[in-house]
Amino acid sequence: MSTTEDKLRQYLKRVTLDLGQARQRLREVEERHREPIAIIAMACRYPGGVTSPEGLWDVVASGADALGPFPANRGWDLDHLFHPDPDHPGTSYVQEGGFLHDADEFDASFFNISPREALAMDPQQRLLLEVAWELLERARIDPTTLKGTPTGVYAGVSSQDYLSRIPRIPEGFEGYTATGGLTSVVSGRVAYALGLEGPAVTLDTACSSSLVATHLAVRALRQGECTLALAGGVTVFTAATAFVEFSKQRGFAPDARCKAFAAAADGTGFSEGAGLVLLERLSDARRNGHHVLAVIRGSAVNQDGASNGLAAPNDAAQERVIRQALADARLPADQVDAVEAHGTGTTLGDPIEAEALLATYGQERPEDRPLWLGSIKSNIGHTQAAAGIAGVIKMVMALRHGTLPATLHVDEPTSHVDWSSGAVRLLTEPVDWPTAERPRGAGVSAFGISGTNAHVILEEAPPSEPDTHANEPGVLVGVAPWVLSARTHEALAEQARRLTRTITDNPGVSPTEVAWSLATTRATFDRRAVVTGTDPAELLAALDALADGGEHPHLTRGTALDPQQGPVFVFPGQGSQWAGMAVGLLDSSPAFASRIAACEQALAPYVDWSLTAVLRGTDTTDPQRVDVIQPTLWAMMVSLAGMWQDFGITPAAVIGHSQGEIAAACVAGALTLEDAAKVVAL
Repeated sequence: MSTTEDKLRQYLKRVTLDLGQARQRLREVEERHREPIAIIAMACRYPGGVTSPEGLWDVVASGADALGPFPANRGWDLDHLFHPDPDHPGTSYVQEGGFLHDADEFDASFFNISPREALAMDPQQRLLLEVAWELLERARIDPTTLKGTPTGVYAGVSSQDYLSRIPRIPEGFEGYTATGGLTSVVSGRVAYALGLEGPAVTLDTACSSSLVATHLAVRALRQGECTLALAGGVTVFTAATAFVEFSKQRGFAPDARCKAFAAAADGTGFSEGAGLVLLERLSDARRNGHHVLAVIRGSAVNQDGASNGLAAPNDAAQERVIRQALADARLPADQVDAVEAHGTGTTLGDPIEAEALLATYGQERPEDRPLWLGSIKSNIGHTQAAAGIAGVIKMVMALRHGTLPATLHVDEPTSHVDWSSGAVRLLTEPVDWPTAERPRGAGVSAFGISGTNAHVILEEAPPSEPDTHANEPGVLVGVAPWVLSARTHEALAEQARRLTRTITDNPGVSPTEVAWSLATTRATFDRRAVVTGTDPAELLAALDALADGGEHPHLTRGTALDPQQGPVFVFPGQGSQWAGMAVGLLDSSPAFASRIAACEQALAPYVDWSLTAVLRGTDTTDPQRVDVIQPTLWAMMVSLAGMWQDFGITPAAVIGHSQGEIAAACVAGALTLEDAAKVVAL
């Protein structure tokens, strides 16, 4: 073979290898851009006193109607606002809706915001800020640890009436009303307060805002623009303008109830709300040990374009957005079991939406497995920019409970839809949604009055991998310490009340897991308390005392001198020992036991006794000998520190006396175990 032929052969081999590698990289990029996005936490506020996803599930699962009278704390002229004639100027022919009656309340000092600035802030900013903090804590993430991270915030907002309540800027509020009223600051305020450096985007596509925000967050995560994303929306009516305006358009149901897809449908009903989900790439969620509630398999957004009216829905566009979302999810339509519809209860919009669902999801399905159709708006009303994310939260909870809740106010399916044209059925009563051979799937729709449509495909969470919670403690200590902190004594008492409710509502929860979560996934403030106990009854009794301002043997409370400094480990010298002082921890704490084993190995070249045997009392060596007790105490202190560090508690300083000094040097990293063992043994 000639040299030229040999070079050509080598060249072709290299080109073939490069081509194979390029194809592999291309496949990896494509897979990354289609990777499922994990929902690792949810938080919300909705009508009916709903302050959590669990509360929202209680409303829909029980078939509750969360609507009620107009709020009396908004300064609205309720004596003259209602009038049954839609044409009567300045009035509303409905006098009910879904409201957040505490939307005027805000813990400004918690976020280091002055009272003046807080008063100038749109309540939507305040509300989303509080829900964002709760969202991160529900994900078992200390919000303060995300400072400087590429975490994104995507918030949908459509109501902008707060500044209309301020005809002129009051004295002393100059400089605050601009940032207080700009919708861009709704997302920016969250990013600023938490120090987040990913994209912060506020968007307004009216009723589809929160679902479009979720779609954009999914895209950003897949593109690597952020590593975590908060996505959702918020609506608060600080003025009655929306009710007056929509009354003139005759868009409301007279009783303000959304009768989605029903023959009795006669208009929509407006409500308030706020909802957020915390999103992360599925591979990252697994690697980081985050609990996956469900995944977003696909999503799509489009526009009606030049249709039969600016505010009128377009069936062709709705069909397209559904097919685009299915294509993004790489799923056939018959793999989706249910759709949480836009379903506002209007006589024009609902039939158009139903026909689009029949044309997409309703075809080529087995008769015994129809697409189930429902709308949360029948329970809580139309929450505008927070509506789509309410549907997402509802369907994630439905996946987790294995039940599809009923849609309220359906006397019979609307006759304006040819229900025989496809296998789509209304959820007029709850339907079991058991696990199957394939993952259960659901669609969520939201359509904006401006013509922007969104559809998201949800799927149940994949089975957890063995190491999903590898960062949790594998320890069942006898006494569980529950650590709470807050900025004020009143807030600390409220923390105790909330924890009590959580434990009472979840009687099977492990006290040790609660202890670990409180110690490692919550921000630490200067008002602090610790309750201890060996069983839930003891812990709850101490919590009650904390909530009521009383005393209890298992309750310790105090104020940190410097909340920014962090905990200090203090180690004693000789004299702190007692018989059997380590036996319980050796049996219950893997972190403690492994550290004792490391200390024993370090001591082995210098002693003729076994550290573990001395601690357990099975060694004949006198444990009170100075040359035994000092190395033993050193090992105890090093191992105790290792156990606390395994719980996620990192000391700001470590100090000690006598043998404690050597232990402190080891914990601080100034001495190796081997060097320290030589000192304490010799």
